[in-house]
Amino acid sequence: MSDLQQEMIEAVASFTLDPFGYSYFAFPWEEEGELEEFEGPREWQCDILADIRDHLNNPETRFEPLQLAVASGHGIGKSALIGMVTKWALDTCEDCRIVCTANTDGQLRTKTVPEINKWAKLAITSEWFTSTATAIYSNDSDHMRSWRADFVPWSKDNSEAFAGLHNKGKRIVIIFDEASAIDDLIWEVTEGALTDEGTEIIWIAFGNPTRNVGRFRECFRRNKKYWNTRHIDARNVSGTNKKLYTKWADQYGEDSDFMRVRVKGQFPSQSAYQLYSTASIDAANGRHLRQEQYSFAPKVISVDPAWTGDDEFVIGIRQGLYFQILETHPKNDNDVQMANRIARIEDEHQADAVFIDGGYGTGIVSAGQTMGRAWQLVWFNEKSGRPDCVNKRAEMYVEVKDWLKQGGSFAEDQTLYDEMVAVETLPDLEGKYRLPPKEAMKELLGRSPNHMDCLAISFAYPVAPKSSGLVQAHGQQGHFTNHDYNPYD
Repeated sequence: MSDLQQEMIEAVASFTLDPFGYSYFAFPWEEEGELEEFEGPREWQCDILADIRDHLNNPETRFEPLQLAVASGHGIGKSALIGMVTKWALDTCEDCRIVCTANTDGQLRTKTVPEINKWAKLAITSEWFTSTATAIYSNDSDHMRSWRADFVPWSKDNSEAFAGLHNKGKRIVIIFDEASAIDDLIWEVTEGALTDEGTEIIWIAFGNPTRNVGRFRECFRRNKKYWNTRHIDARNVSGTNKKLYTKWADQYGEDSDFMRVRVKGQFPSQSAYQLYSTASIDAANGRHLRQEQYSFAPKVISVDPAWTGDDEFVIGIRQGLYFQILETHPKNDNDVQMANRIARIEDEHQADAVFIDGGYGTGIVSAGQTMGRAWQLVWFNEKSGRPDCVNKRAEMYVEVKDWLKQGGSFAEDQTLYDEMVAVETLPDLEGKYRLPPKEAMKELLGRSPNHMDCLAISFAYPVAPKSSGLVQAHGQQGHFTNHDYNPYD
């Protein structure tokens, strides 16, 4: 090894914990060629590099996972930063392991990987590694398999590349590009790589914030305390197309979701197919209502039973503009037991109607009939009473939409909140509201939307207070009885 080579190794090693300093040392800023017009990384890129530096230089945090999530508009240089971080991580830590994926195979192959390889070739250490379309690996034959960055298309059916990412005592870097569309399962499996002790672990998620559901969204909401997050407005970044952004603002409106997502780096108030706007759900979640705003309305008990899997058995009550979940239970196929519980709740609240999902509710309603209860089954696939909905399920969900507009509220409930945000519609040739199959929602959420279904069921049929003597609940006269139920149940 020549003295010059040894000097280079020692110089690069001095930046082991400093990607910020490395980025200025390793790349030919202001020199003829690709970077001649640039003095260094953009300001926001410097901020991220400095965050990594500060995290690694702090003995208390160095071996704790650093999780960075960046939501941004278009054209800010996300892929360039990925290239800089990748090259620094490889150059400054022997046997560093990196896995990079993106929203689609096309994005990974045609945009992310070429940009990473470009920065690998620009670096002063370009001869240390071999760059290909699927990986960057060490030119040291003894380390080709252990010192590398792999570019891996994600798949729910093949998550091993993320499940097996361990590198105890060394360095792991995980990069998600356009992270909004990466399936939650991949995020969950990736978390398994964060358990190695004494290991530098850096997980960076970049993306345009296109979706209001999913793990990328939750980095900025429910999981915010675990992530270092940034929203980056493309208009505030040097070198971006300001004239185009001004045109978009004129064309779509400054406050439009198009501007929020594509320019401001903010999540949409309502994504393209989202049934309920996030703003309306935010307003409803935990909103305080004065009692006179809803006390005059009939009380409706709604029940979404569950017999299978991890689904919850959910019982709720709605009175006019106010709704709350009263009880949740694990799956339960004891119809008599659950009928007794519902009867107890009906009497306690002096409810005017009880609606139960027909999917698993027929036995419960039969048990209720033996107790003199006039409970009503609700079949989600029956014909809608609204001409703009394809079936009863769509009708009930749209009634919730109207209820939110009128000022509907629910007791603070993160589960219900998440399920409401996830509700989307499908295109319909007749222009009617059509919802994805319940299985699709279950796949998206990782569970069945039982809380949401419970709220929707409360809108199944018109209800009048029993004291009025009017016909109610799908043409049945309401009954309020005090038939005994099993007090030991």
